[in-house]
Amino acid sequence: MSGLDAARAELALAVLYLNKAEARDKICRAIQYGSKFLSNGEPGTAQNVDKTTSLARKVFRLFKFINDLHGLISPSAPGTPLPLILLGKSKNALLSTFLFLDQFVWLGRTGIYKNKERTELLGRISLFCWMGSSICTTLVEIGELGRLSASMQKLEKELTNSEKYKNEQYQSKLQKSNERSLALIKAGIDIVVAVGLLQLAPKKVTPRVTGAFGFVSSLISCYQLLPAPPKAKTS
Repeated sequence: MSGLDAARAELALAVLYLNKAEARDKICRAIQYGSKFLSNGEPGTAQNVDKTTSLARKVFRLFKFINDLHGLISPSAPGTPLPLILLGKSKNALLSTFLFLDQFVWLGRTGIYKNKERTELLGRISLFCWMGSSICTTLVEIGELGRLSASMQKLEKELTNSEKYKNEQYQSKLQKSNERSLALIKAGIDIVVAVGLLQLAPKKVTPRVTGAFGFVSSLISCYQLLPAPPKAKTS
C-alpha cells in the first residue's frame, strides 16, 4: 500500500501542476522554442509547430495583463529601497503592456483584425516591452541578491558554521537566494531570446540560438512552477 500511496501522491502533484494554466503555457513554450531550435528558421514541420504553438500560447495569456497591472498598483514590501521599487514597478508596467498588446497580435494572426502592418508593428512594440521587463527583472534580482547576501553575512557573524545550517532564518534566506539566482539566470536568458525574436543581432543570435535559449528558459519556468512536495509528518 505504501507504494500505491506514493504513486497517488505523485499523480496528485502532477494533476495539481497541470491544472495551472501557467504551467501548460510554459510546457507549450518549451515545445515552441524546441521546434524553433530544430527548424533554425527553415520551412518545414518544425517551423509549423513553432508557429502554431506560438499562436496557441496567446490564448493562455488572454487578460493575463491584469496580473501585472495589479502588481503595479499594489504596495511594495516594507523596507524595499526606492530604486528597486521603481524597477519593480517598471517591470510590471512593461510586462502588462506586452501582454495587453499581445492580445491584438493574436487577433491579427487569427484574421479577426485585418490590418497586417499594424499587427506586425504591435508585435514588435510588445516584444520590446518584454525585453525591457526582462532587463528590469535582471536589475531587481541583482539588487535583491545583494540585500540577501548582506543580511546572510550578518547572520553568519552571529552563528557558527554548524549552527547556520540549522537556523531556520538562515535557511529561509538561503532558499530565497537560490530562487532569486535562478530567476536572474532566466531573466538574462530571456533578454537574449527577445534580441533574437526582434532580430537585433541576426548574425549572432540566429533562430537556432534563440530556440536553444528559449527552450532552457522554458525549462527553468517549468521548474519554478513545480508544486512543493508535502512535508513529512513528524511524530
